[in-house]
Amino acid sequence: MTRSKTGPTDTDPTGTGATGAGATDTGPTNGLTQTSVSAVGANTDTDTAPETTSTGSKQANQTGQANQGAGDRPVWPAQDAALWASLPIPAFLIDAANTIYDVNSAAEGFLNTSQKTLRGLPVWDQVVVAPSIAAAVDRARSNGTPLFVNDIDVGARGRAPLQCNVQVTRLQGDGDLMLMLLSPRELAARMTQNHSAKSAAQSAIGMAEMLAHEIKNPLAGITGAAQLLSMGLSGSDLELTDLIVSESRRIVKLLEQVEQFGNLSPPAFRELNLHDVLDRARRSAVLGFGAHMTIIEDYDPSLPMAWGDADQLLQVVMNLLKNASEAAGEAGGTIRIRSYYEHSFRLRRSDGSGKLLPLQIEIRDDGPGLPDAIRDDVFDPFVSGRENGTGLGLALVSKIIADHQGWISVSSEPGNTVFRLSLSRGPQPGSRGQSADPLSPTQLE
Repeated sequence: MTRSKTGPTDTDPTGTGATGAGATDTGPTNGLTQTSVSAVGANTDTDTAPETTSTGSKQANQTGQANQGAGDRPVWPAQDAALWASLPIPAFLIDAANTIYDVNSAAEGFLNTSQKTLRGLPVWDQVVVAPSIAAAVDRARSNGTPLFVNDIDVGARGRAPLQCNVQVTRLQGDGDLMLMLLSPRELAARMTQNHSAKSAAQSAIGMAEMLAHEIKNPLAGITGAAQLLSMGLSGSDLELTDLIVSESRRIVKLLEQVEQFGNLSPPAFRELNLHDVLDRARRSAVLGFGAHMTIIEDYDPSLPMAWGDADQLLQVVMNLLKNASEAAGEAGGTIRIRSYYEHSFRLRRSDGSGKLLPLQIEIRDDGPGLPDAIRDDVFDPFVSGRENGTGLGLALVSKIIADHQGWISVSSEPGNTVFRLSLSRGPQPGSRGQSADPLSPTQLE
């Protein structure tokens, strides 16, 4: 890849020289794997680079030098610029001072910040990696070796971290620049988990509905018989019949919740203002179950209209706020409701077409967090972290979001639990049909 700037000609940052079959492993360094560049791969890239430098490329170099002096975005030849912009994962060029030299479109979406703003900022202030890999990247630059880090949390200011694979290598032809690629893995894994949870929920609820119908009839007879017996009893015997009645009613109430879960009607899609939904849920919370909590609103006023069922989405937000309030206990705590726009978040159909889910809602609390035993199964039916919980609240939330062709995820640790909802926006001006057309089985891009 030839990039126009003063200095040596750059070769393709995604070339095979950094990952050729002849690469040798130098062993782990502080848990991070560094792999040396094979001589064959490196020579191949160096030999072929001059052949791709045509007169047009030289002219582009001259143009790039002028623009670089003006402090504008680096100018790439047309083919290289198209390749850089088309990379589907966040890509960063990092200079010797560990500041951002350039980013592609996916990186702008990942950080929710423009390239113009990011350029020249310290990369590790913008890309938050835990544990830090700054020292490992410096070693890779000094040794001229690529760096591969798997399954590490990478986030940005104001957004929850994602589990990613990180690849860092020196940009061929320019020893000062390092190319860093981020490959999110956690979303794809959660997508598979969400599909499995939905299938499990459908099977479990189908069985539960059948049992609910069969159990409610004899429970009615048991309750009636206990009430008749109580008319001729007193003292401790009366306490026993009252216990039978109260427990029977509790079971009936649980069965009705199961039936409600299974009988939930399809969403009535229409354009809606998500902030109206969030405000209704907040007002209900502060006047009821969340009166002991401090609820903070952090809304993006430019958020466009969403596409969904306002009543069902209200139920989703109410359930999440109630869970956060109950987890905090009587001591109370803080819940932050945040909305923002992320244009890079997309679902992909099995036929290759995609669906954007740019509208994001985060509900964050500072409670004790989810128990480790249920963290991976929290959206499954009948899984609860409370002693008397039914385990249907989050399963219902997951089902509603799935019916909206949306996405829900959670990250949790003591003092910081975040539920994130991703939804589609309303129909665009001049578009035909509905925004939320039915999707075939999907995966995250």
